[in-house]
Amino acid sequence: MLNADKNQTVEATFILLGFSDYPDLQVPLFLVFLTIYVVTVMGNLGMIVVIKINPKLHTPMYFFLSHLSFVDFCYSTVVTPKLLENLVVEDRTISISACITQFSFIATSVITETFMLAVMAYDRFVAICNPLLYTVAMSQKLCTLLVTGAYSWGIISSLIFTYSLLVLSFCGINIINNFLCEYSVILSASCSDRHFSEMILVIFANFNELSTLVIIIMSYLFIFVTVMKMRSASGRRKAFSTCASHLTAITIFHGTILFLYCAPNSKSSWLIVKVTSVFYTVVIPMLNPIIYSLSNKDVKESLRKLVSSNAFSS
Repeated sequence: MLNADKNQTVEATFILLGFSDYPDLQVPLFLVFLTIYVVTVMGNLGMIVVIKINPKLHTPMYFFLSHLSFVDFCYSTVVTPKLLENLVVEDRTISISACITQFSFIATSVITETFMLAVMAYDRFVAICNPLLYTVAMSQKLCTLLVTGAYSWGIISSLIFTYSLLVLSFCGINIINNFLCEYSVILSASCSDRHFSEMILVIFANFNELSTLVIIIMSYLFIFVTVMKMRSASGRRKAFSTCASHLTAITIFHGTILFLYCAPNSKSSWLIVKVTSVFYTVVIPMLNPIIYSLSNKDVKESLRKLVSSNAFSS
């Protein structure tokens, strides 16, 4: 019986349909997604380099931002190359092991980014509500611990999700009407009892989303109260401006997640799910460095100096 289950798991394959329903758009979509991926890689790696080489940016806020950029780079690199491949090849099959591996890396990146955004919200809370104690409260040791915690929990959660899929048996050929391997899709293809895996999904997905949202909401509630107590209008504007980019990133990220998982699971909603998944996995990693660089004078100035120095040297 065990051998039969193993044979079923080995033989099981998935077919990622992606955007095959639109054959005339394969080349334009390939060019669009390739451009987005190039911008994503250059933007996030450029952000990391700028923060690394500019001593003025060696603060907790930019320390967290550099790690957010690294996670976005990893996230995009896990998803986009496979998406590009499926736009130019006819054979869109993927083995169950490769599918679960892709999901594992996606889960690690997503969960790490979720907690990294919460850490950045806490950093803004300390900076605005306790400015005199900021450098003491947000010490290098604490910042390192917070970032390490975000990465560690992302890896641990991903391993738990992955284990809950590996204990299942899979059968035959399964159609995925999307361009990436998601937990619910892999779970629905199982031939065995899915109760344990479904319970893991509900518990950990809700915990990760709710716990980070509580941290973010509480942080910004305290920030709002503190800012509204400021007598200086310029001080209020400055305080809000330091939070604008982070609030924008949080709204886009969590808003997309909530919309994606609240979307109805029906044939009529497949296109909506695909478009939302593209925005969630491909576009957001590109937007984050743009959002932070456009709203931050220090980053813009550093980027301008880096570009001009490279142009001059060439």
